Amino acid sequence: MAADFSNLKQDVEMINQSEADWFHLDIMDGIFVPNISFGIPILESIKPLAKKPFDVHLMIEQPDRYIEAFKKAGADIYNVHYEACNHLHRTVQSIHQQDMKAGVTLNPHTPVALLEDIIGELDLVLLMSVNPGFGGQKFIANTYTKVAQLKELILKKDSRALIQVDGGVDSTNAKKLVDAGTDVLVAGSYIFKSTDQLATISGLKELTF
Repeated sequence: MAADFSNLKQDVEMINQSEADWFHLDIMDGIFVPNISFGIPILESIKPLAKKPFDVHLMIEQPDRYIEAFKKAGADIYNVHYEACNHLHRTVQSIHQQDMKAGVTLNPHTPVALLEDIIGELDLVLLMSVNPGFGGQKFIANTYTKVAQLKELILKKDSRALIQVDGGVDSTNAKKLVDAGTDVLVAGSYIFKSTDQLATISGLKELTF
């Protein structure tokens, strides 16, 4: 979402060359969140250029309807919002049936404890550290507490799930997030608005790992 849509090829190649591990793709429908981003045609167009996995974050209503379509478009991780799924266990099963990793996202107001009965089935949990829908927002400090709570739940349930944080991630909070238990950091505006994007990504790696 933070990339230059007038020159996506250039930005994809930058990520290919960088120390980043994944592409994080924000799909918005203008209903679940008050913004519209892009959809399947964009994924299909950049997939042949990309050399790293696609982590697809579905900020949409009824994400179950598009599981197979996004798999065909190149998704490796299919990440749905807890708040958008009426039958979350069935959704996670469907994602795994398409040979994708299953992620579940929690909005800032959604308690970690609601994942207790599903955490053992998940590959990834994304904690939103801003309200979803727009880039460049201020980081919500309560995220540190939620990361620690989620880490405790994962250990308690012997889950393999990775903890991912998205929203306002930069050099001021990256190390603290990792120290709290975060495995995956999503950084958009912080990277794409920097004058040296490769160095900015490298700097995050040095801070946290």
